[in-house]
Amino acid sequence: MSSTFEHRLNQITDKLLSQELLTNVGLGNEIGFYIFDYPPKHELRVRRFIPIIEDQIKKRRPDLRFIHINLFSLIIDYLKERNLLDRSYQKQKSEGDEALLRALKGPLNVNEKVAPYFVQKVRPEEQDLVLLSGIGSAWPLVRTHSLLNNLQNHMQNKPLVIFYPGIYDGLELRLFGRVSDKNYYRAFRLVPPPI
Repeated sequence: MSSTFEHRLNQITDKLLSQELLTNVGLGNEIGFYIFDYPPKHELRVRRFIPIIEDQIKKRRPDLRFIHINLFSLIIDYLKERNLLDRSYQKQKSEGDEALLRALKGPLNVNEKVAPYFVQKVRPEEQDLVLLSGIGSAWPLVRTHSLLNNLQNHMQNKPLVIFYPGIYDGLELRLFGRVSDKNYYRAFRLVPPPI
């Protein structure tokens, strides 16, 4: 692994615990959404590093209320609760991926279903910080820009930090560095890569 990427990982906890991030200072009335974008080849490293970040937060700020949500796990839980998971497996097995995506379009409507479920599980009023991973695993069931657009009015000024396997240039999200996820300009880069 490159030392540059390791250096970026090691900056995350300090950024998360900064007063600027936790209080949304200096955002000029913008929402406190932050993206840690990284090359998809580092996905497994990031997954292993998130528990380290959580441990560091607990040790350095035991009073800080935070939650980590894996978006893919959240979707699985949602489908289980609605008794749709086993039927989804069967649909995919018998009719394929495209048929499954069409069938889940309604049940996984981000505006009406996924965003409210996310808010219900996170309970932003009880958190100081929210971490979100599993973005790549949840694609194409849920698209990042759609989720973020639908969470803007529900996060109650609580910072949301997204671990994003792709590129965010401040204007556009490109999942895996390839799939354009439409323009999204309301988030800030948590730890920008070196130029």
